[in-house]
Amino acid sequence: MIPGAPEQARWMRAEPRRSLPAPVLQRIAHTAFPGCRVLSSEPLGDGKRNANFKLHLDPAPGPVVLRIYEHDPALCQKEIDLMRLVGAAVPVPEVIYAEPHGWEDLPPFTFTRWIEGITFKELKRSGDAEAIAQAAQAAGEILAAIGSFRFPKPGWLAPGPNVTSPLLEGADPTPRFIDLCLAAENLQRRVTAELRDHTHALVWSWAPQLATLDAETSLVHGDFNKRNLLLRPAGGRWRVAAVLDWEFAVSSSPLADLGSFLRYERAARPVAEPHFSMGYVRAGGRLPHDWLRLARLLNLVALCESLTHDELPDDVVAELVELARATIEDRDPE
Repeated sequence: MIPGAPEQARWMRAEPRRSLPAPVLQRIAHTAFPGCRVLSSEPLGDGKRNANFKLHLDPAPGPVVLRIYEHDPALCQKEIDLMRLVGAAVPVPEVIYAEPHGWEDLPPFTFTRWIEGITFKELKRSGDAEAIAQAAQAAGEILAAIGSFRFPKPGWLAPGPNVTSPLLEGADPTPRFIDLCLAAENLQRRVTAELRDHTHALVWSWAPQLATLDAETSLVHGDFNKRNLLLRPAGGRWRVAAVLDWEFAVSSSPLADLGSFLRYERAARPVAEPHFSMGYVRAGGRLPHDWLRLARLLNLVALCESLTHDELPDDVVAELVELARATIEDRDPE
């Protein structure tokens, strides 16, 4: 574990459970919907650390999503509190029932209403340029709304939501954190010494510019990517139906979320740009000079941290290394 990052900051975990015995599902459902019967259960496969199931109940007003917090119990209350905070300005799943402290031998869980829509990732695969442009603009507008929420200081968010410890104590937290990652045994096995040296040199050459972001206190989703945005057409345009998975949220610079969303964007073959950043600015977001380079450098923090994890498939390692190398060389990822 890299010093300075709480356990809940880790990106990749052992896969959460993909099935539950019918009696267990029935018992969980009864806590929220007494007398109901589970007609069917479908695992939702995108969860990396928590188990998610789409349930059809009888009687019930449509399908619901059961989310079981298998990793860190505090994340349940954190997500509930954040969705309550932003719910009037940002589309989020409606929480129907929650057991944030768990129930009997079960970990914390929530029931939310099922939201019809497709992910941005799925829409991107369609190749419909106009639809993708509309969705990218809508994503930028929603990100500006998220960033409009402010906290008293930067740092990790806990239930409340309250800011706890700083992201990393002391000056120059971004280059120092990357240096900690570069010194990790797992990363050193996966990344050449040459690339590690170039990474260190680059982030420290940008230290003054990165330092201007250290005091920012906006709500940062922390995993604002194309998988966590549900979209659907409304009023003749594609719009964001829900922003999912708030467990990584922190108080920091919104540029971290921009970097996450644009991680796979290629200047030679743009998909989301310039629609995403234009939507962000039109909705009140502010972009400093060299914002894209700074956003990519903040995303480099996440890439390096991921490369420190104990268990990563070889193809994931190769992808992370290529994304990091593209950032260092200031080019499109292959």
